[in-house]
Amino acid sequence: MIKGKDFIGVGVIYFTHDGNGNVLLNKRSNQCRDEHGRWDPGGGGVKFGERLEDALKREMMEEYCVEPLNIEYLGFREVHRDEKDGPTHWMGFDFRVLVDPTKVVNNEPHKHEDMRWFPFDSLPDPLHSQFPEFIDLYGDIIFKR
Repeated sequence: MIKGKDFIGVGVIYFTHDGNGNVLLNKRSNQCRDEHGRWDPGGGGVKFGERLEDALKREMMEEYCVEPLNIEYLGFREVHRDEKDGPTHWMGFDFRVLVDPTKVVNNEPHKHEDMRWFPFDSLPDPLHSQFPEFIDLYGDIIFKR
């Protein structure tokens, strides 16, 4: 059974910022499930019985080796995508998360071929297919300092 394909997947997505106008993005490698070579704000699946905030903290530690200093819940999105091997369906719970940028580490280099801080007004291309919708929904909130 595969999350998002055989049943609805539940995930946390985190817009990680430094409090000074910069966002942390990772470039997905060919070892990721999808969206290879695209810049992604970060996220992961919620395990059965796990609270959303606990999943967020676990995923941030797994990917970035960092603990959140502040967590803001933004909302949720229902995500439907048509992939090469069939449709996917996810419920994404979105967060804005402040971290200490000096403590961030690429803890999954096999999944993140690159990881960088970008100014809010200068995001790279290509972005994850769902990131523009994320920005449309939450831009006024996530780009505040």
